[in-house]
Amino acid sequence: MSRSSEYCRVIEFHKYHGAGNDFILIDDRERTFPAESFDLVARMCDRHFGIGADGLMLLRNAQGADFEMIYYNSDGQFSSMCGNGGRCITRFAAELGIIENKALFTAVDGPHHATVNADGSISLEMIDVLTVEALDDGALLLDTGSPHYVVLTERLDDRDMQTEGRSIRNNERFKAEGVNVNLVEWKDDCLYIRTYERGVEDETLACGTGVTAAAIAAQFWGLTESPVKVKAVGGDLSVTFNVETTGYSSIWKTGPTAFVFKGTFQP
Repeated sequence: MSRSSEYCRVIEFHKYHGAGNDFILIDDRERTFPAESFDLVARMCDRHFGIGADGLMLLRNAQGADFEMIYYNSDGQFSSMCGNGGRCITRFAAELGIIENKALFTAVDGPHHATVNADGSISLEMIDVLTVEALDDGALLLDTGSPHYVVLTERLDDRDMQTEGRSIRNNERFKAEGVNVNLVEWKDDCLYIRTYERGVEDETLACGTGVTAAAIAAQFWGLTESPVKVKAVGGDLSVTFNVETTGYSSIWKTGPTAFVFKGTFQP
């Protein structure tokens, strides 16, 4: 149910991006934001009539952790884990003085550790990956906090991500819950990636859980070992992990974040 029409308070926000994956961040430690006003979130994320973003996050107090991350996709709905969002909210927490250079926060998929590195990059610990499913079309399906379909391809720059991504995301198997679609290409000892994100329903310049899934896929295919350099459209990231008999553990993703601007939004 939408409640944005009942909410009139001016909303203070900060805008950040992680390798071009951009987010609206709100300090909601006093819990004044109407968390179930999904149409309000969608309007704030709208690139024509709002602030514009791939998603919105609330930073809230959390018992036993430095903070809690509440994440919405740009369609206004609660979503699964966002890796670049997790790195951006870590920087936001540092700039609010909540943390110094290390964080423990809770998200929809559980607790995460994060580190603000000396070079300004942010490292985020992802959940363990216990299952990698090989599909009949040669793609891999795995969950890195969000579900990802990863397929190895050629001439990545020439692919129509909007058409291909939407087709896979809406096929019979994935249509109900959706899936994030990642096309990757291995060249010059580096993994290149493009991602179509569910909930955004478009290509994004980077996707943290997608970069993580792609790095694990590259190891699974025998292309490389940890650490894996990944080049997204919006910037360069790296992923490290341990390979276990039961899957992948100690998965850390590192990359850039940046503050863009801050302001107020009147519903």
